[in-house]
Amino acid sequence: MSAIMESLNLGDWLKYEAPNLYSREVATVAAAQNLPAATVVARLTASAQLVALNPTASNGAEVAVGVLAHAVNATLALEDDALLIARHAIVASTVIVWPATITAPQKAIAIAQLEQRGILIRAAA
Repeated sequence: MSAIMESLNLGDWLKYEAPNLYSREVATVAAAQNLPAATVVARLTASAQLVALNPTASNGAEVAVGVLAHAVNATLALEDDALLIARHAIVASTVIVWPATITAPQKAIAIAQLEQRGILIRAAA
């Protein structure tokens, strides 16, 4: 008998959010992005669209603004809507998706940027 693997869901990493959907907002993901749930994202300065965090960028993609609530594949479309955890939440550090090449100092900066928005990353969440 083969095993069935359940995909990541919101309850796996979102441990607290404010009531009445205060923590959430709808945002647009830029084209050519294929982002899994729990990805730390940034907002492009020119278009206000979401992209994966890129700490070495200088177009807004270097500033963490939230965490995607679900996977978004905008590779076949010009852009796609997403649900963003944007404020006042606690997320589990073990599931959050960071850029593969992020350094410890860059991650510390991104965590501080999220904390300024009230998004706390906790190991024991």
